[in-house]
Amino acid sequence: MAFAGINYWAVLAAAVAAWLVGAAYYMALANPWMKAHGWTSKEAMLGPSGKPSPIPFVLAFVAELVMAWVLAGMIGHLGPGQVTLRNGIISGLFAWLGFVATTLAVNNAYGRRTVSLTVIDAGHWLAVLLVQGAVIGAFGVR
Repeated sequence: MAFAGINYWAVLAAAVAAWLVGAAYYMALANPWMKAHGWTSKEAMLGPSGKPSPIPFVLAFVAELVMAWVLAGMIGHLGPGQVTLRNGIISGLFAWLGFVATTLAVNNAYGRRTVSLTVIDAGHWLAVLLVQGAVIGAFGVR
C-alpha cells in the first residue's frame, strides 16, 4: 500500500516501534528523568491523583505516527531506489539533529531546565527517529 512513495504499513510499524522504544527508554531512565525534573518521588510526579494520565501516552503515539509519516516522505524524496535501511537511519539522524535536538536545546534553555533533562529527552527522540528511519527504510516502498 503506497501513496506518493509512502508505505503506510511502514509508517504504522515505525510508530509502534518508536512508542515501544520510548516506553523502554523512559522505564530505564525513570529515576534520572524524575530527578532532572526536580521530582523526589513517583508520587510527586503523578500529582494528587496518584495515577498517570493516559493523555501523554496517546499524544506520544499520535506524534510518533505523524513523525513517521513525515520521515517516510522525507526519505521518499531521496529518489527512486533510495528508500533503504541505511538512508532511513541517516535521514532519521539528520531530522533529529536539524529539528529535534536544536528545538529541545532552545526550549529547555529558555525554560531553565537542566542539561540532564535535555540530554535524556534528546536521547529519546534520537532513538525514536533512528528506529523509525530503520523501519521505514527496511520496509522500502511498496
